Amino acid sequence: MTIKEQIMADMKAAMKAHDAARLGAIRLLMAAIKQKEVDERVQCADPEIISIIAKLVKQRHDSIEQYTAANRQDLADKEQAEIDVLSTYLPKPLTEEEILAIIDEAIAAIGANGMAAMGKVMGAVKPKLTGRADMGKVSALIKQKLNA
Repeated sequence: MTIKEQIMADMKAAMKAHDAARLGAIRLLMAAIKQKEVDERVQCADPEIISIIAKLVKQRHDSIEQYTAANRQDLADKEQAEIDVLSTYLPKPLTEEEILAIIDEAIAAIGANGMAAMGKVMGAVKPKLTGRADMGKVSALIKQKLNA
């Protein structure tokens, strides 16, 4: 079963259970997927859907920071509930050791040394890590490795 099929099945289950919060988050996700499909005239496969979900989760984390700073815990809690729903469709996050192993493998395969190879290394690891790791953290780890 693809991620999209799982999302559709969960949307139907949320409708039947009258779970408005979960249904709202799933509909938001479906709208984002449909928007990408319409804009790019493609059918989204699992990797694209994972990328969309990761983007939505990141947006929610940013919103939580802003709501917390503005002392709006009610809105921050709503965003956290959406993150909880969206995160169920993401693959299990990788540990830092696993991320470093993938980075080391990419650096060795490319033969990278120095910051000039940053883009090549990032391009090599991004497909493997999208949705499974924070890409900002990955970028920092790559810089650390290339500067060492």
